[in-house]
Amino acid sequence: MRTRNKTLGYLIPVFALCVFMLVIYGAYVPHKPAEIQRVVCIKFKSGTTNEDVEKHLRDFASMKNAVKDVVAYSAGHVQKLEGSENQFDVIHYLTFRTKEGAAQYAANADRKQFVEANQENWDNVLEMNSNIEK
Repeated sequence: MRTRNKTLGYLIPVFALCVFMLVIYGAYVPHKPAEIQRVVCIKFKSGTTNEDVEKHLRDFASMKNAVKDVVAYSAGHVQKLEGSENQFDVIHYLTFRTKEGAAQYAANADRKQFVEANQENWDNVLEMNSNIEK
């Protein structure tokens, strides 16, 4: 019985050390960097309600789960500046790991369905991809 306790006494610190090493390894292993950022700017037609705009934001945000290469997503309302008229009301930012991921997103069936369902509320749309320079 005594040797079992002694063995267990050695295994617990070794196990804790292994877990600690795995955590450190995961924190310092370089991950594949993101390559492409897509910006989607949308101007809504006059008369579009705030509820429709908020629904648009929620529905667009839910599409990020449809493509595996989306690293990050954020969106927001364009800030109004004094003395100038904004060309767009909402901006969406999507970051992809690869060019193929961005292409997959552009061809995604959920995205196409979203565009068909919402384009009647849009006055102007601008979509651009850009390289992420490090």
